[in-house]
Amino acid sequence: MKRFAILLGLWAILTAPAATAETPAAGEAVAIFAGGCFWCMEPPYDKLDGVIRTTSGYTGGEKANPTYKEVSSGTTGHIEAVAIVYDPARVSYEELLHVFWRNIDPVRANAQFCDAGPQYRSAIFYGNAREKELAEASKAELEASGRLGLPIVTEILEAAPFYPAESYHQDYYLKNPARYAYYRWGCGRDQRLKQIWGDEAGGH
Repeated sequence: MKRFAILLGLWAILTAPAATAETPAAGEAVAIFAGGCFWCMEPPYDKLDGVIRTTSGYTGGEKANPTYKEVSSGTTGHIEAVAIVYDPARVSYEELLHVFWRNIDPVRANAQFCDAGPQYRSAIFYGNAREKELAEASKAELEASGRLGLPIVTEILEAAPFYPAESYHQDYYLKNPARYAYYRWGCGRDQRLKQIWGDEAGGH
């Protein structure tokens, strides 16, 4: 009987769903934002005190475990996004939102910078009522400021299953710094952010 219990315990461990890179541990939280190319959304959060890790991935679509090729075709309904695991005692969700807005073009619909298509649109995926409230408040405050001059098209959506992207996409800016810098420059991301946000561009 004891042996059976041990075997049963081992079976439970082996068959339990594996924790994914965006799964928060006790005392941690996760935020999911979409701001165009996920390569470019990792750096501003990785530099933020209180952020534990970032994971590039896909969310918002119906197909389970989509590939980059499928998502980039624009036919799966997924959006490129980044999952941010953070310590709420060190950095607030409001601060994460502040960084999010200053790293995207909120008035560009179904695209971000040089990347066009619904899979690159900007969005905030809330995980609970409080996150939804804070996201909507931050958007309303930005709209009321009038600083953008155009309607904000960034969506606020209920969190959907998040699928980590292929390993070569993770920390791309660290693994391929030259290619990343060339892509970012060629895409006009920093130029446009500077135009929108001035000295706050890319703020963290």
